[in-house]
Amino acid sequence: MSAGLSEQALRAAAHAAARRALAEDLAGLGDLTGRVFEGPGTARVEARAAGVLSGLAPFLEAARLVDPALEVDVRLAAGERFTAGLTLVTLAGRLSSILALERTGLNLMARLSGVATLTARYVAETAGTRAVIAGTRKTTPGLRALEKQAIVDGGGSPHRFGLYDGAMIKDNHVAAAGGVTAAVAAVRAGLSHAHLLEVEVDTFKQLDEALEAGVPVVLLDNMDVAAVRAAVARVAGRAVIEVSGGVTLERVKDYAQAGVDVISVGALTTAAPWIDLSMVVD
Repeated sequence: MSAGLSEQALRAAAHAAARRALAEDLAGLGDLTGRVFEGPGTARVEARAAGVLSGLAPFLEAARLVDPALEVDVRLAAGERFTAGLTLVTLAGRLSSILALERTGLNLMARLSGVATLTARYVAETAGTRAVIAGTRKTTPGLRALEKQAIVDGGGSPHRFGLYDGAMIKDNHVAAAGGVTAAVAAVRAGLSHAHLLEVEVDTFKQLDEALEAGVPVVLLDNMDVAAVRAAVARVAGRAVIEVSGGVTLERVKDYAQAGVDVISVGALTTAAPWIDLSMVVD
């Protein structure tokens, strides 16, 4: 498992995302409506619903790119909970700049706070168990690093950031190699000692092959809770156990109590509702 982004990596990802998003909205031509309001003003970002805060970094980068002279006062830190009606950020500066920032800044913060908030709900359901809630690579193209950080802000683990930072043998790799044993041998031959190797299995036969090959992490794919309990007993501490596939908020506690180490949930990014935020000019 990897931790969240370093400060430098977070700043780089936030800058890239904010730049792309502003280019979509302003297209080098600027805000045709708001540009006439050149006088000074203030505004605040308010939460219309409760949640867990994420996306501050890209919001701040967007503000800096729109107008470096904008004064931005952040009231909460990433990962903190907020209630409906709370002011999260205040801004002061040219009104035209505040208006140009509004939609891009809110989009980034609302989306990422939604991911953090849903992650926190999954984490709360598994409290008191050994299971870690982890993300997957089912992320919005171009926003992976920030969505992974949002998972961390919600109390989860980002898991792999990409294909480059961990080897995971999945069903198509097994099919291409002709079996779990052959796939493990082929992939392991190309790994350095520092790379983690994980194998996804969906039958007990595949699980036994992975254990026989000495794989340190196994992923139980789309198994029901009863099968997961049986697999945990079969592994008997010989490998870290991850479970994935069809894990809902209503059933995640059952999987956690089955004794697994990691529960990876694609829904953290594919099904997270945005948190309703608004920018109010004073």
